[in-house]
Amino acid sequence: MSTSSIRRRTTAFGTAGALVTATLIAGAVSAPAASATTPADGHGHARGWDREARGAAVAAARAARAGIDWADCAADWNLPKPIQCGYVTVPLDYAEPYGKQIRLAVDRIGNTGSAGERQGALVYNPGGPGASGLRFPARVTNKSAVWAKTAKAYDFVGFDPRGVGHSAPISCADPQEFVKAPKADPVPGSEADKRAQRALAREYAEGCLERSGEMLPHMTTPNTARDLDVIRAALGEKKLNYLGVSYGTYLGAVYGTLFPGHVRRMVVDSVVNPSRDKIWYQANLDQDVAFEGRWKDWQDWVAANDAAYHLGDTRAEVQDQWLKLRATAAKEPLGGVVGPAELISFFQSAPYYDSAWASTAEIFSKYVAGDTQALVDAAAPDLSDTAGNASAENGNAVYTAVECTDAKWPTDWKTWDRDNTRLHRDHPFMTWANAWMNLPCATWPVKQQTPLNVKTGKGLPSVLIVQSERDAATPYEGAVELHRRFEGSRLITERDAGSHGVTGLVNPCVNDRVDTYLLTGKVDARDVTCAPHATPKP
Repeated sequence: MSTSSIRRRTTAFGTAGALVTATLIAGAVSAPAASATTPADGHGHARGWDREARGAAVAAARAARAGIDWADCAADWNLPKPIQCGYVTVPLDYAEPYGKQIRLAVDRIGNTGSAGERQGALVYNPGGPGASGLRFPARVTNKSAVWAKTAKAYDFVGFDPRGVGHSAPISCADPQEFVKAPKADPVPGSEADKRAQRALAREYAEGCLERSGEMLPHMTTPNTARDLDVIRAALGEKKLNYLGVSYGTYLGAVYGTLFPGHVRRMVVDSVVNPSRDKIWYQANLDQDVAFEGRWKDWQDWVAANDAAYHLGDTRAEVQDQWLKLRATAAKEPLGGVVGPAELISFFQSAPYYDSAWASTAEIFSKYVAGDTQALVDAAAPDLSDTAGNASAENGNAVYTAVECTDAKWPTDWKTWDRDNTRLHRDHPFMTWANAWMNLPCATWPVKQQTPLNVKTGKGLPSVLIVQSERDAATPYEGAVELHRRFEGSRLITERDAGSHGVTGLVNPCVNDRVDTYLLTGKVDARDVTCAPHATPKP
């Protein structure tokens, strides 16, 4: 389930000041050859990997010669000056580098320090899969204090991954139909309910093929990693500086495996478990367990602040209010449009992000006090927002296409039914909603790949891994697993915390180490555990 995933369907995984910029120094740098190492996947794919590695080298060399024609961003991209925009051309299929090409949208803002302070470009991916990174340079125009030191040294570069936004966008359904509400209650009450959801999932998979069939076989994480290397070359960078959050950590892990010698600095934050046994079916089941734990954390916080919210002074009382609300909406959707599916879409923000704790509790409190409209306004789709709805549908399409094409999923409904029925008993908040979100993968109409064996390769530097202990979307074990696979990496753990996306929060123990790594390349001699960032206030 991607960041805001249920919100999109009804989207590792993931997201997230006007200063005069120094002159940008693109530099005429030729692209280094693609990594000579063929990934050992154990499934006889060496020949295909070789062809794609050669194709990636061809595309990167071509991009290095072409560069990027930077210009003011289109008005409807809503990116403030002096952010500039451009495109990078990549092959749709890296095994056929001279075949069909697609364009990837990129943007940048120059480093805020002097030319002497500049260390190159820092490229960002916020996750999803399906999220746009184009807002990353706005951290400079918005004068983000957390990123001020890093911004002095780096151009901030964002991009729309293949299939997303302005980069050959894909679609699986009519956007206005996609957002219509109310959806069916995700928790099935009968076998008929399950059959109906299975039919919807199959219909969605067929819609992906019908609307985006040419793109689907190539919507994979390894291809996006190859795109990332072409972007590096087009920027004139010999090596990549990269920040990835949520699914962006898996993209970084795959990039680091395919192109270990091309990495200069890499920060991965809120880590998708890169084990091939987890990508992607088991990873989503693991999420269900972690979401239940973080949901309880939020309920404990709401109970501790009962003077502000009046929802109960124990977790059990807050849960009772939730179950009562859910039952009411199941019987008759609030405002005719907010049923249980829409409630989960809205309330899932609290387990995702601490920043949503207070606002979610406030709207819940208003509902219990008799103000239903505030909740309807927050949870119902806005059919007049056609651009936003198109973006939501696109994000969900990319999420589905990447996860379904990246890996083999169970095709037997009995497996899905058994696993989700078992999990739901003790982890009811998200389990069935997440199951239906991913069920199109059971009938996916294009060949499903075998995930890359993520591992250390020649030339890979120390990678900095940042993770909160109680993250719901990307459970902590994922960070431990990547740390084990990437030799020389360092793990920063934010204990007793669970917000998804740690590097953007104010926590000097984390922030100072991220700055030090990006500015100097230095990491601590051993792994570090940091106290949690400040608890939200009502």
